[in-house]
Amino acid sequence: MKNVLLVTLLLACGLAGAATPKQVMDGYAAEAAREQSGFKAQAARGGAFYAKHFGVSEKMPGCGTCHTDNPAQPGRHAVTSKDIKPLAPSANAERFTDAAKVEKWFRRNCKEVVGRECNAAEKADFIAFLTEGR
Repeated sequence: MKNVLLVTLLLACGLAGAATPKQVMDGYAAEAAREQSGFKAQAARGGAFYAKHFGVSEKMPGCGTCHTDNPAQPGRHAVTSKDIKPLAPSANAERFTDAAKVEKWFRRNCKEVVGRECNAAEKADFIAFLTEGR
Protein backbone atom coordinates (compact mmCIF):
# COMPACT_ATOMS: atom_id res chain seq x y z
CA MET A 1 0.00 0.00 0.00
CA LYS A 2 2.81 2.40 0.90
CA ASN A 3 4.53 1.72 -2.43
CA VAL A 4 1.33 2.59 -4.25
CA LEU A 5 1.25 5.86 -2.32
CA LEU A 6 4.87 6.57 -3.27
CA VAL A 7 4.21 5.95 -6.96
CA THR A 8 1.03 8.05 -6.75
CA LEU A 9 2.99 10.87 -5.12
CA LEU A 10 5.71 10.68 -7.76
CA LEU A 11 3.10 10.70 -10.51
CA ALA A 12 1.42 13.74 -8.98
CA CYS A 13 4.77 15.52 -8.83
CA GLY A 14 5.47 14.65 -12.45
CA LEU A 15 8.45 12.50 -11.50
CA ALA A 16 7.25 9.06 -12.54
CA GLY A 17 7.94 9.52 -16.24
CA ALA A 18 11.01 11.73 -16.00
CA ALA A 19 12.77 11.23 -12.70
CA THR A 20 16.42 10.96 -11.91
CA PRO A 21 17.78 8.00 -9.95
CA LYS A 22 18.44 10.40 -7.05
CA GLN A 23 14.81 11.59 -7.06
CA VAL A 24 13.54 8.01 -6.98
CA MET A 25 16.04 7.13 -4.23
CA ASP A 26 15.02 10.24 -2.26
CA GLY A 27 11.36 9.19 -2.50
CA TYR A 28 12.15 5.80 -0.98
CA ALA A 29 14.42 7.43 1.63
CA ALA A 30 11.62 9.81 2.65
CA GLU A 31 9.26 6.85 3.05
CA ALA A 32 11.87 4.97 5.09
CA ALA A 33 12.47 8.04 7.29
CA ARG A 34 8.79 8.02 8.25
CA GLU A 35 9.28 4.44 9.48
CA GLN A 36 12.84 4.79 10.87
CA SER A 37 13.66 8.13 12.44
CA GLY A 38 16.90 9.54 11.06
CA PHE A 39 17.10 7.17 8.10
CA LYS A 40 19.66 8.07 5.43
CA ALA A 41 20.31 5.89 2.38
CA GLN A 42 23.74 4.25 2.51
CA ALA A 43 25.57 2.79 -0.46
CA ALA A 44 27.43 0.33 1.79
CA ARG A 45 24.18 -1.25 3.01
CA GLY A 46 22.91 -1.36 -0.57
CA GLY A 47 26.10 -3.10 -1.68
CA ALA A 48 25.76 -5.69 1.07
CA PHE A 49 22.15 -6.28 0.04
CA TYR A 50 23.21 -6.65 -3.62
CA ALA A 51 25.92 -9.17 -2.72
CA LYS A 52 23.79 -11.22 -0.31
CA HIS A 53 22.58 -14.68 -1.25
CA PHE A 54 19.11 -14.99 0.19
CA GLY A 55 18.62 -18.68 -0.59
CA VAL A 56 14.94 -18.35 -1.49
CA SER A 57 15.47 -19.52 -5.05
CA GLU A 58 18.07 -22.08 -6.04
CA LYS A 59 18.32 -20.59 -9.54
CA MET A 60 18.32 -16.95 -8.36
CA PRO A 61 19.93 -16.77 -4.90
CA GLY A 62 21.01 -13.13 -5.20
CA CYS A 63 20.96 -10.03 -7.39
CA GLY A 64 24.31 -10.83 -8.99
CA THR A 65 23.00 -14.11 -10.36
CA CYS A 66 21.29 -12.26 -13.19
CA HIS A 67 22.94 -8.83 -12.95
CA THR A 68 26.54 -10.14 -12.48
CA ASP A 69 28.93 -9.21 -9.70
CA ASN A 70 29.47 -5.92 -11.55
CA PRO A 71 26.10 -4.22 -12.09
CA ALA A 72 27.72 -1.90 -14.66
CA GLN A 73 27.98 -4.92 -16.97
CA PRO A 74 25.12 -6.52 -18.93
CA GLY A 75 23.51 -9.53 -17.34
CA ARG A 76 21.44 -12.53 -18.32
CA HIS A 77 18.31 -13.83 -16.61
CA ALA A 78 19.13 -17.11 -14.88
CA VAL A 79 15.87 -18.80 -15.88
CA THR A 80 14.90 -17.31 -19.25
CA SER A 81 18.44 -16.54 -20.52
CA LYS A 82 17.10 -13.15 -21.67
CA ASP A 83 19.75 -10.43 -21.94
CA ILE A 84 19.53 -7.72 -19.26
CA LYS A 85 20.93 -4.23 -19.75
CA PRO A 86 23.35 -3.02 -17.05
CA LEU A 87 21.69 -2.24 -13.75
CA ALA A 88 23.96 0.67 -12.80
CA PRO A 89 22.76 4.07 -14.07
CA SER A 90 26.37 4.94 -14.96
CA ALA A 91 26.22 2.25 -17.65
CA ASN A 92 22.51 2.49 -18.50
CA ALA A 93 21.04 5.99 -18.30
CA GLU A 94 17.46 4.63 -18.36
CA ARG A 95 17.79 2.89 -15.00
CA PHE A 96 15.77 4.32 -12.12
CA THR A 97 14.22 7.13 -14.18
CA ASP A 98 10.61 5.92 -14.17
CA ALA A 99 9.19 5.44 -10.66
CA ALA A 100 6.41 3.10 -11.79
CA LYS A 101 8.86 0.82 -13.62
CA VAL A 102 11.26 0.91 -10.69
CA GLU A 103 8.51 -0.17 -8.33
CA LYS A 104 7.33 -2.90 -10.73
CA TRP A 105 10.81 -4.41 -10.97
CA PHE A 106 11.53 -4.10 -7.25
CA ARG A 107 8.26 -5.88 -6.49
CA ARG A 108 8.94 -8.69 -8.96
CA ASN A 109 12.64 -9.18 -8.24
CA CYS A 110 12.38 -8.88 -4.49
CA LYS A 111 9.68 -11.53 -4.36
CA GLU A 112 11.74 -13.88 -6.56
CA VAL A 113 15.14 -13.31 -4.93
CA VAL A 114 14.45 -12.08 -1.38
CA GLY A 115 11.19 -13.97 -0.91
CA ARG A 116 9.19 -10.88 0.04
CA GLU A 117 8.68 -7.30 -1.03
CA CYS A 118 11.65 -5.10 -0.19
CA ASN A 119 11.02 -2.21 2.16
CA ALA A 120 11.64 1.44 1.35
CA ALA A 121 14.96 1.52 3.23
CA GLU A 122 16.30 -1.44 1.25
CA LYS A 123 15.23 0.17 -2.02
CA ALA A 124 16.84 3.51 -1.13
CA ASP A 125 20.07 1.79 -0.06
CA PHE A 126 20.08 -0.34 -3.23
CA ILE A 127 19.76 2.71 -5.48
CA ALA A 128 22.40 4.54 -3.41
CA PHE A 129 24.79 1.63 -4.01
CA LEU A 130 24.15 1.67 -7.75
CA THR A 131 24.45 5.44 -8.09
CA GLU A 132 26.96 6.47 -5.42
CA GLY A 133 28.86 3.29 -4.69
CA ARG A 134 29.63 2.24 -8.27
